[in-house]
Amino acid sequence: MPEQRTIETDVPARLDRLPFSGWHRKIILALGTSWLLDGLQVTLAGSLAGILEDKKALGLSDSQVAAGGTTYLAGAVLGAVLFGYLTDRLGRRKLFLLTLALYSTATAATALSWNFMSFAMFRFFTGTGIGGEYAAINSAVDELIPGKVRGTVDLTVNATFWVGAAVGSLASLALLNGGFLPENVGWRIAFGIGAVLALGVLLLRLGVPESPRWLMLRGKEKDADKVVCEIEKTVAAKKGDLPQPEGDKLKLKVRDHTPWKEIFQNMWKDNRQRSILAISLMVAQSFFYNSVFFTYGLVLDKFFKVGAKQLPIHLLPFALGNFIGPLILGKFFDSVGRKPMITATFGLSGLLLAATVIPFGNGALTPKSIDICFTVIFFIASSAASASYLTVSEIFPLEIRALAIAIFYAIGTLVGGVGAPYLFGVLIESGSRWNVGFGYLLGALLMVAAAIAEWMIGVEAAGKSLEAISQPLQSKT
Repeated sequence: MPEQRTIETDVPARLDRLPFSGWHRKIILALGTSWLLDGLQVTLAGSLAGILEDKKALGLSDSQVAAGGTTYLAGAVLGAVLFGYLTDRLGRRKLFLLTLALYSTATAATALSWNFMSFAMFRFFTGTGIGGEYAAINSAVDELIPGKVRGTVDLTVNATFWVGAAVGSLASLALLNGGFLPENVGWRIAFGIGAVLALGVLLLRLGVPESPRWLMLRGKEKDADKVVCEIEKTVAAKKGDLPQPEGDKLKLKVRDHTPWKEIFQNMWKDNRQRSILAISLMVAQSFFYNSVFFTYGLVLDKFFKVGAKQLPIHLLPFALGNFIGPLILGKFFDSVGRKPMITATFGLSGLLLAATVIPFGNGALTPKSIDICFTVIFFIASSAASASYLTVSEIFPLEIRALAIAIFYAIGTLVGGVGAPYLFGVLIESGSRWNVGFGYLLGALLMVAAAIAEWMIGVEAAGKSLEAISQPLQSKT
């Protein structure tokens, strides 16, 4: 029986000793675009809300537009948990192809929506695909990238969400103000372009191999060795002789899946402290972002009289700051270390947002000045948010990595993605700047609390092999 076999493998050591190369860049390009597509979707849906309410388009009401966003988030939560489990059970490659195919199909269908029910249903399945992407992609990227640059790469990949947001802002600006397409056609073309882009990425992914780390768990050591040999050959052709793998070989007992009892035992008993850390980081960053970014249009409209057609102009610098931040700060998560950088980015983001509460409440900020404030804040906060996904991916065992990402993403999204917009909708509707400022203060306190949690119970993972950070469950049996 395969379950009774024990194997020895040096696959993790061989992957981690590789110098960063063009092969790794191709992997990042093929896999990292999932976040870009999510950013594009979220920004398009928000910026085109006014068009969707037009009777010549879908004629949706305010509540129906909001419900469309809710179904997208509900789909993302369900997709993350479902596909996260299947990613650990069936493999990374199968699932990052399946989830992207689902996303592309559902986005194309959204462009063909004919009423609210069809729009909401297609948004749900689009979210389901994106939720599955989060689990499948983060686990695959981290398992293929050398440990010494994993932090830099992971933050950069996650930051591409904001490239999508910037593209979505520019596209929305053109559609809302260009006048070269009828509004009842332009929104359909916008979603259609998203589907075509996803299809192009899907073709790129066909060249990405299965994670050798996952293959070795299932006793497919020959397949894992073949994949690693091909990677080594490609890298050596550009970089020359490769250094020798370090450390002892890993001993694993082969089995075809991890029982649910063992999953819960690891997450909520053996690694309870790490689970608390993951919840703290995920909830804080999700609430922080959803309380500010995803209600920013409402704040600008209510308190600064900025119309919907001008909203993309204000979102563009915001998106660029979020993208540039991890590009500049990401390398320090590998050189300085995870704990000090995660603590600093979470803490500083929270303190800076808290500092805006009084001037916002007093009415001292203008649209331009609040744009500048939030661009600076999220230049830092973007690295903190990306580091949350990096942390969860690193601190749980290989067998449950994708599911762990999915579960804590789902918890963060339910609290931040559902709770924060609802709370801020009520606060903004009150017409009181101080009420909204109170909401910002709550988000700031959550970030500071997460910074404290990281400092006290965070795991220093910089430069370490994934197996050294969290020993595989099958190496213990």
